[in-house]
Amino acid sequence: MPFAQNVFSLEGMTQHSHRHAGGSSHEHSQHHESGLADLLDLDAAMFGSHLEGVTTWARQHAPETPRTVVDVGAGTGSWSLALARRFPAAGVVAIDKSPAMLDRVRAAALGQGLADRVDTVHADLDDSWPAVGAADIAWAASSLHEVADPDRVLRDIRTALAPGGLLVVVELDTLPRFLPDDVGLGRPGLEARCHEALARAGWNAHPDWRGPMERAGFEIIEQRRFAVEARPDPLVAERYARAYLGRIRHALDGRLAAEDLSTLDHLLAGEDPGALLRRGDLAVSASRTAWAARQQSTSHRGRRGRRDRLDEGDTP
Repeated sequence: MPFAQNVFSLEGMTQHSHRHAGGSSHEHSQHHESGLADLLDLDAAMFGSHLEGVTTWARQHAPETPRTVVDVGAGTGSWSLALARRFPAAGVVAIDKSPAMLDRVRAAALGQGLADRVDTVHADLDDSWPAVGAADIAWAASSLHEVADPDRVLRDIRTALAPGGLLVVVELDTLPRFLPDDVGLGRPGLEARCHEALARAGWNAHPDWRGPMERAGFEIIEQRRFAVEARPDPLVAERYARAYLGRIRHALDGRLAAEDLSTLDHLLAGEDPGALLRRGDLAVSASRTAWAARQQSTSHRGRRGRRDRLDEGDTP
């Protein structure tokens, strides 16, 4: 299954590394992770109520008293902490390949009084599934599209789930929007053109996970889209918009008209009139889709396997 390599995720692991001119891959990785971690923390500050809403929805499908929740690709831990709050009797295991991200998970858990219930595991899922024991809930938010073989990871998750366990997969459907259509500079519609250019480059591309989840032995219970709109404190909105738009700026070189790039640079400039840090009209919106699933029963898998074989031309 093909996946875009330069995918931007607001949460989850950075499974793919890329070498850039002008510095070592290690130096770039450290800079990339630091900037991404800051952005993930800002995202959590912006959409905290949204995280609670998604976990509330998942709660209705979860086992009655889950004991272990595994956050697959935890990033800085915003989902891990939301899950710990939603399931107060459960321990949460946050898995990520980045030690720096896991440091942030531990610090955040300590700051919120959850350090005794949130454990971290350093693991690269492109290598193998870590030995974390049986899970009652597995949570994968914007992480499956980052691994090289998501079908194998989904099978690993199914094996790791306790009987009756729940898998939730969450993906960001639309990139965050901040700006009014007319920013007072350049042509109206700047942000829409930025998103169109990023879509052509494969940013935020992910599959419909229903098919891969079913092939891995899961039965979809519910699929739901969550739209998010927020008008937060202006200073927080400005910091978030500047961090995000600054992050996508280099990806837009050669993909966006020179006039639009100039307008974007003006918005990112610190104290220029009309710049992000001097605006009061920023609103933040995005949307996510979530899939909730349980392991298929043995009889269901048997019927599905027989149907697949018949589809391939076998005789009944």
